[in-house]
Amino acid sequence: MNDQNSDLQRHAMDTWQVIRNRFGLITLCFVLVFAAAAVLTYVMPRKYRGRVEMVIQRNTSPIEVLSRNGNSGGNWPEYVKTQIETISKPETLKPVIEKLDLLKKWQTQTVSMAMGRLRGNLDVQASMRSDFVTIEFYDQDPNIAAEVANAVADSYQEHYKKVEMEQKSKSLETTQQQIADLEADRRSAQERAMEARKKAGLTFEFDSGSSLTPGGAKAEKKEGSSIFMSRKHQILQTEIEVRTMEADLDAISKLSTDDLISQAAALKLENPNFHASVALHNQALVTLSGLKSSGLGNRHPMVRKVQSEIETLRSQINNEAKQHVLGLQSKLAASKQALEALRADSKGDENKANSEMSDIMEYEKAKQEVEYIQSTIVQMRTRFLEEQQDVNGVKFPATVYAFAEPESRPTKPNVPLNLALGAVLGLMFGVGLAFFLEYMDTSVKNLDDVEKFLGVPVLAVVPKGVGILHRSSGFNPDSEAYRILRTNIEFHRKKADANCLTVVSGGAGEGKSTTMCNLAYVCAQGGYNVLLIDADLRRPSMHRNFDVSHTHGLTNYLTTNIRLEDVVLKTAVENLYFLPSGLLPADSAGILNSQRMVDLITDVKSRFDLVLIDSPPILGVSDASVLANEADMTMIVVQHRKLPRHMLMRVKQNVENVGGKVLGVVLNNVDLNSDAQYQYYTSYYTYYSPTNTGTDGKAERRKRRKQATNVDAPAPALAPASKSEADVF
Repeated sequence: MNDQNSDLQRHAMDTWQVIRNRFGLITLCFVLVFAAAAVLTYVMPRKYRGRVEMVIQRNTSPIEVLSRNGNSGGNWPEYVKTQIETISKPETLKPVIEKLDLLKKWQTQTVSMAMGRLRGNLDVQASMRSDFVTIEFYDQDPNIAAEVANAVADSYQEHYKKVEMEQKSKSLETTQQQIADLEADRRSAQERAMEARKKAGLTFEFDSGSSLTPGGAKAEKKEGSSIFMSRKHQILQTEIEVRTMEADLDAISKLSTDDLISQAAALKLENPNFHASVALHNQALVTLSGLKSSGLGNRHPMVRKVQSEIETLRSQINNEAKQHVLGLQSKLAASKQALEALRADSKGDENKANSEMSDIMEYEKAKQEVEYIQSTIVQMRTRFLEEQQDVNGVKFPATVYAFAEPESRPTKPNVPLNLALGAVLGLMFGVGLAFFLEYMDTSVKNLDDVEKFLGVPVLAVVPKGVGILHRSSGFNPDSEAYRILRTNIEFHRKKADANCLTVVSGGAGEGKSTTMCNLAYVCAQGGYNVLLIDADLRRPSMHRNFDVSHTHGLTNYLTTNIRLEDVVLKTAVENLYFLPSGLLPADSAGILNSQRMVDLITDVKSRFDLVLIDSPPILGVSDASVLANEADMTMIVVQHRKLPRHMLMRVKQNVENVGGKVLGVVLNNVDLNSDAQYQYYTSYYTYYSPTNTGTDGKAERRKRRKQATNVDAPAPALAPASKSEADVF
């Protein structure tokens, strides 16, 4: 959650930063667009409005005889939209032109031109939450505006009424023809029904409404159908009896004597002798069991007598069962014969019954068709009579609640609205253009850009408007940026003897000479013996910072045999020495790429703690590449928001291609007012100033810069130092 809030806060700050940076552009766009809107509003002709308010009636559509739903008016929003479009059609507007003689009033030559002007100034709108429709017309004459608006409303209603009457009349004619066709179809259906009745042998009568009544049709055909159904019922019963007897016969045939005795009650044999024998057999078994229980053996006369009776009864039971089976077989055979006879008789009855039912069904179908056509004719006649009564009473499609009247003040142009739109559009255009330019701007904007695209650290951030430090008196807060630069140089150089540093830039005017001058001053204040060499043999400017002449210096030493002590100047700053450029040669790159220059750098490196070499822009000339190769380290000065990133990458590539080592980057001329994020790097300079007693830091800084740039008199040029005057020589 905290990360999300941090991202949102960062994006908001970035957006606000873009607006601050491009505030002048945004203001300019806003003023220009707003002024354009004001001028256009002023030159636009003043037009008056004629306004008519009316309510569209929810009239039904033309005749719908067999509508399946109750909403005959269709989709209401679509209907209102259609009516609005109808108002703007030529069929509605042409009568207005003729009625008001607009060709003469507007002094137009053709009807099409008048139609174009009429439609161009006509506005028809519908309310979103009601049925109200407004017709507005704009003209420079308030009377014409009101007359045209009222005439358009009247023309729309008259045109609608005319079209509605034509549609209803045409629909009535179509309906009348459809009724005639249905009556013909009804007569044909009645004839088919009569033929079907005769074929089926039925009788019927027509009622007063010419509809068919079946009369005794069903009663007449009931006897033939009942005979067939009765015979089918007999066949079904006989089939059931046959199946029952077959099942009983099969069950009894498979039973043993013991099974016959035990299942006698369930067999349902219609033979009293069988049941009597079974009862005696069961009684004998009980008697035998009693005798044996009394202790009599199997050979006892009484026991043997009862056993003999049991055997006799079992034989009788078997005989009775066989007799029953024979009887069932005979009955089954008779039933089968009867079933075959019934089936044979049923075939003829079935064909006859099917023929009779087919004739009846054909008649019923014809009768239903007649009834359907008759009911349809009744509905159409009823609707036809209703619509016929409404043809002459067609209502207007809308009710006008407010007619147009001449207005006293023009409606167009809407001055507040136009100015508000101009202001909004101007602001939007300005902000959009600002963000577009910010997106297209590929220059270095922050420290992340340097480290991402160049792959080297940022050694220092120098604020905008920093002057020459040694010209100011007292404590200068801007010097803190160069102290940070001095410290970072010390920590980033790998070897202690790597004390020769050259500075390059992509283009002219990025502040490398000022950076080297101030760095030399700060290093000298820190106790370093510093030699500052102006090797910009194209456009030297370092001598102006020390108010000396550049006619005698580096080029004189490289091209003649004079001593180094004769060209090096001791400045007013303690421990700081300066070697001017000298007269400008024709081949500066050749002079700098000489052995004499290599020997010079080797010599001064041994004499001074720090050697700083100013060079021309590296992308314009080859001098800087030569110096980058000869020096131990190369520092790139990048002016904030100036050169594109690909050019800065080219600067680094050129240095590395000649064997130079890029130590880091100085981000120069940073506008703290437009880039507030850099205030974290510079806000403590003034805060920790010895002179800070609660006064505004920015005011103090402006005061220091004014003192540095408005010195009373330039410092006098110094004579060349001798060994006795400088320890380094």
